Amino acid sequence: MGRSDYNRGRKSSGGRRSSYGKQHNPGRNATVQKQVQRKQSSDPDLIRLNKYVANSGVCTRREADVYIAAGNVTVNGKPITEMGHKVRLSDEVRFDGRLLNPVKKEYVVLNKPKDFTVTTRNEKGKRTVQGLISNASKSELLPVGKLHNDTTGLLVFTNDTDLTLRLSSPKNGLRKIYHVELNKTLRSSDLKKIQGGLTIDEKMVRVHDVSFVENAPKNQIGIEIYSTRSNIVHRIFEELGYGIEKLDRVIYGPLTKKDLPRGHWRYLTEQEVINLGMIK
Repeated sequence: MGRSDYNRGRKSSGGRRSSYGKQHNPGRNATVQKQVQRKQSSDPDLIRLNKYVANSGVCTRREADVYIAAGNVTVNGKPITEMGHKVRLSDEVRFDGRLLNPVKKEYVVLNKPKDFTVTTRNEKGKRTVQGLISNASKSELLPVGKLHNDTTGLLVFTNDTDLTLRLSSPKNGLRKIYHVELNKTLRSSDLKKIQGGLTIDEKMVRVHDVSFVENAPKNQIGIEIYSTRSNIVHRIFEELGYGIEKLDRVIYGPLTKKDLPRGHWRYLTEQEVINLGMIK
């Protein structure tokens, strides 16, 4: 066959070639889809929908897949049932109509040292507890409640506002135990007054338990209390004419200082978060 015949043959088969190409479009589309997926995977602004839902605290990622497949999740008003679908943080994602916040909830406990300020503001020239946990998260973690500058011990930080409100509520029933060192020996009569409850600012303050620390001088006291009033332990002893030399929070709800040196922090375990979340 001459070259001209070969060229004519190519031209004459143009329509068939076009038709043949259409039969192979699924493979071509799959390639394009993979290219899009690779591009998406390298985009830092995209996050898998199941992770977005799980980070919002609604459920686990595995459970999120089930809800997505069932059509419970919408993105910008449209139901999404595709597994592996990715969204941007700016997208409006709803679960059963409820708007979700994709910021992962994080929980940290610090063994606070003395002379560190507990504040949500950036105070120049002052040592703050936020500086001690600065490497814990990219999110802003705020302290739950406050501890006096001179007070040491357990302090929880989180970006979970619902839990913060729950733990800060006067009705939460959160157990706190302090080790108190007074400037002088506590009289037995004053110990009984504390056990019976004191009126401070016209409000009764009741403690769950108070006693001398075993095998220690009589100026060292253990006190278990559920009140959320600010600096309430200081105020109890000041009401009776005592000064506090040292105050250390050794128990906070289900949390203890075990294996947590002063000035160090750690993430809460999943079970500890569950236990804190059960507090109403």
